[in-house]
Amino acid sequence: MEHIYSKWHHPYTPAKKYKKKVAYFSMEFGIDQTFNIYSGGLGFLAGSHMRSGLELKQNMIGIGMLWKYGYYDQARNEDQTLKTEFNEKHFDFLEDTGIEVEIKLHDNPHVKVRAYVLKPEIFGTVPMYFLSTDVDGNDHLSRTITNHLYDKNPVTRVSQSIVLGIAGAKVVEALGGADTYHLNEGHALPAFYYLRDKGVTKDQMVFTTHTPEKAGNEERDARHLNRCGFFGRTFSEDELHSEMVNGGMINYTVSALRMARKANGVSKLHAIVANDMWKDYDGICDIIPITNAQNQKFWQDEIIKTSWMKKDAVIYNQRKLQLKTELFEEVYKQTGKQFDPNVLTIVWARRFAAYKRADLLLRDYDRFKRLITNDKYPVQIIWAGKPYPFDYGAIDVFNHLVHQSKHEPNLAVLIGYEIDVSKRLKCGSDVWLNTPRITREASGTSGMTAAMNGSVNLSTDDGWIPEFKKDEQNCYVIPALDHHLPTWDQDKIDTDNLYHILENKVIPTYYENPDKWQDIVFKAMDDVIPEFTTQRMADDYYKKLF
Repeated sequence: MEHIYSKWHHPYTPAKKYKKKVAYFSMEFGIDQTFNIYSGGLGFLAGSHMRSGLELKQNMIGIGMLWKYGYYDQARNEDQTLKTEFNEKHFDFLEDTGIEVEIKLHDNPHVKVRAYVLKPEIFGTVPMYFLSTDVDGNDHLSRTITNHLYDKNPVTRVSQSIVLGIAGAKVVEALGGADTYHLNEGHALPAFYYLRDKGVTKDQMVFTTHTPEKAGNEERDARHLNRCGFFGRTFSEDELHSEMVNGGMINYTVSALRMARKANGVSKLHAIVANDMWKDYDGICDIIPITNAQNQKFWQDEIIKTSWMKKDAVIYNQRKLQLKTELFEEVYKQTGKQFDPNVLTIVWARRFAAYKRADLLLRDYDRFKRLITNDKYPVQIIWAGKPYPFDYGAIDVFNHLVHQSKHEPNLAVLIGYEIDVSKRLKCGSDVWLNTPRITREASGTSGMTAAMNGSVNLSTDDGWIPEFKKDEQNCYVIPALDHHLPTWDQDKIDTDNLYHILENKVIPTYYENPDKWQDIVFKAMDDVIPEFTTQRMADDYYKKLF
């Protein structure tokens, strides 16, 4: 029988203002713990977007990749340091749509790609289609393309983009086509080339850029991409020339910005940074801000929500103690340490990337020692996050923290930073520490879901924070500095400021002035909802981008 989702279908009549058919392409989606095919913030953001699309009855679908081994599983070596494991995943809630398309990859004109549907009733998202090359009839090499999210082999990475982009676009065609094609980051760029050849106009293509980081804006040799089949057909030298930048390279972001009618950055600050970053390239479209957000229904604890609606500190504090206790069960399970729910708990948890500075607290080691051995004002600190499995610098920082915390009763480094652990950390922490070097963090959505659950943001003035902050009223902000300074100097100034705020503001307020602390907690919820929820964001995408 033909699958109901082998044609464009929603379990509802789309709301009038969202009736335009939108296909949303993303390399990763973080939807539910049981569906672990994401690496970090980009996936969490895309997953929240898909949930809100359903809640608002939008005529949208998601196009993603079915990663056979996911990203990776975090484990530990004998000495507790990071071990990366690649385990095959099984997702029996996906259904084969019967849609199979063919693409040309390198010298193979017949690579088969199958589409599996995630139906809306499973996790409460719009219909989503996940692509796999692990299909009977494909040769071994083709079958392995969808094995690993962000594969370290550059040729495989290019193939993954072609699968997501061109096979994804062909799947949308098989479903009946879309009015708007939205690329969440440049990974699916081949879709734009393929669609342009098929007569899809610039008016129908939009793009979201996510990062000011050089590594996040892929750039590859144009001739090599041409041989791989990146453009959907073989380009002539002249055609290649018109796409090239920087002496023979294709920059995914630049190409997407040239082909899209409109693009967005993911915070007001990021849109300024992005416009400045790409302004020297001709033919770039406008980059407007649509600030990232997270899905409130999924991320906010129900009892915390009730206590905030009623402004009831008693219910809030009872629940917070309970949530801290639940988080500390995880700490105990992993480290054998018994944390105390009555002690101020600071959490640093996100992707381990160098610019995010997981170890900033340790840059002033004497003050760090004083902080963690202060009997009058005790603290507990938890770090968690996944470094890219082949980013040895980031893994080194992770392992450094493991060694530093091993023999301290009030420090812990957790593995398995995925949706479940993330939720526990946001619900069970008192302070959400966020320390990227400024202008490097495009948005940083983890602080939003922390604020929804009463974890007070202590952050550098970057990403979404400038739009949210009321210093010492709804969060604590490390003052902005000149980001052109050498990084060593930036780190020194930020460390001094961080300790000043912790020692003189955050910690004394928590212990000496609980009423003020409670005000900050509730004020943060007032200011984060609805402004930083994906209900607002998903609506903005239709209004401002589609």
